[in-house]
Amino acid sequence: MTSRLRELRKARGMTLAEVAALCDPPTTAVTIGRLETGMRKLTVPWLERLAAALQVDAADLLPGESQSMVPVAALLGRDGPEAPSAPISLPPPAPGGAVIALMVQASAGDYRAGDILWLEQLPPARFAEAINTDILAPRPMGRFAFGRLAAIEGARLQLLPPAPGSRQVIVADPPWIGRISLLIRRLAPPSRP
Repeated sequence: MTSRLRELRKARGMTLAEVAALCDPPTTAVTIGRLETGMRKLTVPWLERLAAALQVDAADLLPGESQSMVPVAALLGRDGPEAPSAPISLPPPAPGGAVIALMVQASAGDYRAGDILWLEQLPPARFAEAINTDILAPRPMGRFAFGRLAAIEGARLQLLPPAPGSRQVIVADPPWIGRISLLIRRLAPPSRP
C-alpha cells in the first residue's frame, strides 16, 4: 500500500531516525524507510504508531483525493526564492495529539492581536523540555499564566511574561503546561465579499 508517510515526514522537517524514535515503542530509521518505500507492509498498527509519532490522524497517512494539499510555489534560500526542482505539496496545518489553542486578543511581546497559537500539552514529567520556550500554565480558579519558562524548582515554574518590564510569575504545581508548537498569523486582513 502506498502512503503519504514520506511526504508528511518531510513536511514536518523530520528525519527517519526522529520518526523512529517517536514511535511507541521506538523502532529503527531503516524500518521507517522501508515503510515509506513500500518494502514493508503498512498495517493498521503501524499506521497508528506513525500517526502518533507525526501528530496526525492515521487517515492522513493514506493517499486519497479528499486530502487537501497546499502546493509549494518556491523555496527561500540564501540566494532568494527559487522554484522547487520537483513538485512539492504540504498538508495544511492541523492539530494532532494533545493540542490546545490560545488566541491573542492584545499584542504582547512577540505576539500580535489576532495571532493563534497552537500549544502541545505536556505532563509534569516533560516540563523540562519546555525550558526557554513560551508556555501557557493553568493556575487555580480558572486562571492562567503565560510567558517564557525560565526555570523549574521542584514543582514551581518561573515564567517571564512577554511584556518588557513585567515581573516574573511563579506557578506552583500545575497539572500540565502548553508549549507553543505553531504560530498562525494573518498577514493581510480577510477580504470581504
